[in-house]
Amino acid sequence: MADAGTLPSAALRWLLACVAITLAPHALQLPVWLTGLCALLVLGRVWMLRQGTPAPHRLLVLLVALTAGVGVRVEFGHFFGKDPGVALLAVLLCLKLLELRGSRDARAAVLLAFFLQLAVFFEDQSLPVAAAALTGTLLAVVTLLALEDARAAPLAQLRLGGLLLAQGLPFMLALFVLFPRVPGPLWGLPADAWSGLTGLSDSMSPGSISQLGLSEAIAFRAQFAGPPPAPAQRYWRGPVLTRFDGRTWQAPPTPSSPQPAYVPRGEYYDYELTLEPHNRPWLLALDFPAGAPPGTRYANDYRLLAERPVRERIRLALRAYPDTPVGLDEDAATLRAARRLPQGSNPRAADLARRLAEGAGSDEEVLARVLDELRASGLVYTLRPPLLGADPVDEFLFDTRRGFCEHFSSAFVFLMRAAGVPARVVTGYQGGEINPVDRSLVVRQSDAHAWAEVWLAGRGWVRVDPTALAAPERIEAGLAAALPEGEPLPFMMRPALSWVRQLRHQWEAVANVWNQWVLGYNAERQRELLQRLGMPRPDWRSLGLALAATVGTLMLLLLAWALHQRRLGDPLDRAWADFCRKLERRGSPRALWEGPVDYARRLAAAHPRHAGELRDIALTYARLRYGLPAERAAVKALAQRIRRLRLE
Repeated sequence: MADAGTLPSAALRWLLACVAITLAPHALQLPVWLTGLCALLVLGRVWMLRQGTPAPHRLLVLLVALTAGVGVRVEFGHFFGKDPGVALLAVLLCLKLLELRGSRDARAAVLLAFFLQLAVFFEDQSLPVAAAALTGTLLAVVTLLALEDARAAPLAQLRLGGLLLAQGLPFMLALFVLFPRVPGPLWGLPADAWSGLTGLSDSMSPGSISQLGLSEAIAFRAQFAGPPPAPAQRYWRGPVLTRFDGRTWQAPPTPSSPQPAYVPRGEYYDYELTLEPHNRPWLLALDFPAGAPPGTRYANDYRLLAERPVRERIRLALRAYPDTPVGLDEDAATLRAARRLPQGSNPRAADLARRLAEGAGSDEEVLARVLDELRASGLVYTLRPPLLGADPVDEFLFDTRRGFCEHFSSAFVFLMRAAGVPARVVTGYQGGEINPVDRSLVVRQSDAHAWAEVWLAGRGWVRVDPTALAAPERIEAGLAAALPEGEPLPFMMRPALSWVRQLRHQWEAVANVWNQWVLGYNAERQRELLQRLGMPRPDWRSLGLALAATVGTLMLLLLAWALHQRRLGDPLDRAWADFCRKLERRGSPRALWEGPVDYARRLAAAHPRHAGELRDIALTYARLRYGLPAERAAVKALAQRIRRLRLE
């Protein structure tokens, strides 16, 4: 064991690698200044190692720690929470690395690294993060091995560390399969338990959805039992916005029930929805769902809702009826709310609507006139709309004429209401991209969309997508095809990067398998698996007994394997034992007290014709056994030499 006042250089190098790999996944989550500070401290320790500089004075380390603590408090506003806790751990690990003076400090740094390897899963549980955490764990184990035996070769230390992790793999699998699934995240303090979850909001103002148009993050995936619906039917329903204050649309509280308020009819699609967490209750089902699984409810505005906010990835088996008529017998209060406008809001648009409604014989005629007006207005669909003031509908229709889907839907619904026709804004997602690798439909945040619904007597709520008037390609081919020529595209949508998108398809197919079979292994899937394995009622007690029995069996098997390996000995000892048995058969057994050098001296006297070879074999064994760690090739060469030995 290394002395408490010394630290082997090999162990320090392994520790530096461990710290770098451990902190790398946190770099995207920590504040920029804190990431820079950690990088500076690690590089400082590398420089000290190369220059042979001693550790800095403890007062300097304490001053840096206090400064960093104040910075964390100012950055996050509090100390007690996931984000500030991880930030402080990262700083403490780097400071511990900076003040290393012996193996005791190195072991403390390894323990901090273990904590941070766990903490990275608070933010991200993807496959790359898991690989980085596993690599960091391997390097931490190798660091501990290097502290115990500094003479071992680096490859031998790495091989032994991998072997130790491999021995723990069966225990990890047993815990994964049998440990009771606990719903919810790994961290639950109120300050930041659900931070970092993005997606649609229950309100919409100019520019709110265009911000999501720049995001390539996946909102959800859908795997259809047969051919997917046509792009024009891929409307994934989110919040329905009825209240309008002249600038912002908001969703009112909506009653819900266990059964839908419509009778499903027409063609249907069976699919499995894998929804990413977004901390909202809406499930973004394809219009219009029926036969939803337990734990879901149907809102009166035809959304599918979860009983609680979606805070973990969930999978739902759903059926959609896109052609179902809805709202045929809508109540009067809902229709009054769908006509309401704030007094004096957007006067130019209100005046236009009144002119369009004059002399119209029906709401259908008003609808046709409004659509013709918008079609002839020369409106431009753009991902970078100009900022709008107090009357955004007026400014969009008569001044800028450039907008994203929220501008089109807001202006259309305002005109319809001002003309006396019930209308509302619906937000959600439209479209999606088929992954050619696994044939799943991937819907990204950039597919976020806003459209409208108009209530017509005898037809109920009818979907109208005013964006299609200026950019029909948005509905059929997606965002990239709808933007004006010359407008900069988001990075991954550029035509020249088709090969990058192909690589992304392949990677996302692999990540989807990881999400479904590892991250998606929830309480329901655990129960299904264990029931198939013969456990009819897998409650906490039966799971605990099964886990204890499995772990106990694995420990006995591992102990038996260790005893078997101990009886076999290592390859070098087996080669030496073969040598001793061969000489024993020639009348020269080795005494129990006799070392290799003394034995070689006696063998040379007893077998003078082979004295040189016998002496060289014994001395080679002594050098490999008691000198520097033996290379595998040298041990193999000695064993072959002993097998070829022939004595007359």
